[in-house]
Amino acid sequence: MIIDQHTELYGVVGYPLGHSLSPAMHNTAFQVSRLNAAYLAFETKEIGDCLRGMKALGIKGLSVTLPFKSRVIPLLDEVDDQAKRIGAVNTIVNDNGRLKGYNTDAIGVLKSLEQEGIDLSRRKCLLIGAGGAARSIGFTLKEKGIEVTVANRSIGRGEKLARFLGSPFVPLKDIEKTKADLIVQATPVGMYPHTDQCLIPGHLLKKGIVVMDIIYNPIETRALKLARDCGCKTISGLSMFIHQGGEQFRLWTGFEPPLKEMARSVKEELRG
Repeated sequence: MIIDQHTELYGVVGYPLGHSLSPAMHNTAFQVSRLNAAYLAFETKEIGDCLRGMKALGIKGLSVTLPFKSRVIPLLDEVDDQAKRIGAVNTIVNDNGRLKGYNTDAIGVLKSLEQEGIDLSRRKCLLIGAGGAARSIGFTLKEKGIEVTVANRSIGRGEKLARFLGSPFVPLKDIEKTKADLIVQATPVGMYPHTDQCLIPGHLLKKGIVVMDIIYNPIETRALKLARDCGCKTISGLSMFIHQGGEQFRLWTGFEPPLKEMARSVKEELRG
């Protein structure tokens, strides 16, 4: 990659960012597509200052991650209708100084489920988590007619998301009583370096259930390993990560994303 005065700059904002593989994924996409662009990680606690810097420096696009997916919305000039309805933004496009927010997590989860051939009709989902990603996933699944039950460690946040979705809430300690044939783990629990952690009790893991974990580092979390050992169909967060990243690339550049190369680069980074 040759950096010069014409290089367009993109990046990811959040705190912390030590785990992010977005730079590897997007820089590969730029190189494969022969675009003069670079993608960096901007770890920050001040999202407002970051957006002012985005405008001042002409940064073309940003990925938004924890803890800013909802907080960033009132700071933007425009928000896509779906992202507004979801209440979470994970992608910003700088359109000549006008910052527009989008949500590609919703597309990412649908495409990852479709890629695995999962029939979503008449599913009952247990959604564990209440952050920005859980909000996007719950909204998307509800729109597909799936029954969603929300569980979360923080009762207040969990009940708030459940009210937004029009879904029941169960405290995390009571999820063993929940009937579900699709379990989505949408918290950071089990992410590197704390790979021995898992929120899903073994009693819930029965043969035929689909278990998805949105964590992609490691590719197979402890939750997914336990699910696989119990005969469940498992879906890694890597698929959702690549598909949502591909949609970001499309929004930023107008080009089709090189998904295979993006996935390969992330897997190589994970192998170290």
